[in-house]
Amino acid sequence: MIKAGIIGATGYTGAELVRILSRHPEVELVALTSRSYAGEGMAGVYPSLTGYTNLTCENLTPDEVMDRAEVIFIALPHGHAVPVATRARERGIKVIDLGADWRFRNAGTYEEWYKIQHGNHELAARAVYGLPEIHREAIRSAGLVANPGCYPTSAILGLAPLLKGGYIDPATIIIDAKSGVSGAGREARVTSLFVECNESINPYGVASHRHTPEIEQELSALAGKEVKVTFTPHLLPISRGILSTMYATLVRPASTEELRGVYEEFYAGEPFVHLLPPDQWPHTRWVYGSNNCHLNLAVDTRTGRVVVASAIDNLTKGASGQAVQNLNLMCGFPETMALEVPGLCP
Repeated sequence: MIKAGIIGATGYTGAELVRILSRHPEVELVALTSRSYAGEGMAGVYPSLTGYTNLTCENLTPDEVMDRAEVIFIALPHGHAVPVATRARERGIKVIDLGADWRFRNAGTYEEWYKIQHGNHELAARAVYGLPEIHREAIRSAGLVANPGCYPTSAILGLAPLLKGGYIDPATIIIDAKSGVSGAGREARVTSLFVECNESINPYGVASHRHTPEIEQELSALAGKEVKVTFTPHLLPISRGILSTMYATLVRPASTEELRGVYEEFYAGEPFVHLLPPDQWPHTRWVYGSNNCHLNLAVDTRTGRVVVASAIDNLTKGASGQAVQNLNLMCGFPETMALEVPGLCP
């Protein structure tokens, strides 16, 4: 049994980690930290976990968590994971960070977009970006994995086969993405109030969202050259889910059937990425609560463009499920362990 601790356990991603890990046959949760709920049972904070965990939330120092755990998940706001992960790696403890602090190979990019000093550029350059479908072998031997953002996960999985195969002009990529309200976290804010977001949809972070450089970093590596995208996220009045619809111009004529073959080959054997049948387009409710990504695509012969749609659950494949997928790879467990559940529908 691997002993695991979660630093920042009472946010939505922390609670999702507890939900998944509570049924993981090779993991024992030994520490859940929370300042706001210190002394309270995790099942009291999230009654849905009743019967699945009897752990109490504690206001522990990172070193106190490391005294108990062999691997730690960090689910903290950006800017807080650098000293924790640095100390953990000094102690030889594996780290999976669900925040943004380690996602950029060049920490200067992080500093430019997040407007804070990073603190450990050398370790940032060695962290592995934790998208298993792209970086599986590097994740297996990693000591520090940067769990991808939710929007980047949906966008990168949707576009990877086209960029890797050289089918599209990278300068023409447009990503129109929509997320449920849980993507904003559990912290109380006006924009997340029911009366503010119900029966409404709105763009935000237009031409400035912090997931943009993360998407560009990974797409550039796939394309073998610099890629810049137009990325616009929107807030949907649903609890969970991300739907990304992506557009790009083909560099040479190709049919929908030909490109479907490209996707089938690229994702052959992938347990969580599923190309849907022709004309069956992804719905967020079909992946609700699962670690799955549903994809489909079509060539618009009139415009010479390809349209790709990608749906994930932002808290599962977009965060905590993917973190457990990374844990399984890092620890030599079957990659699908504790994650083989279909979406909850209806």
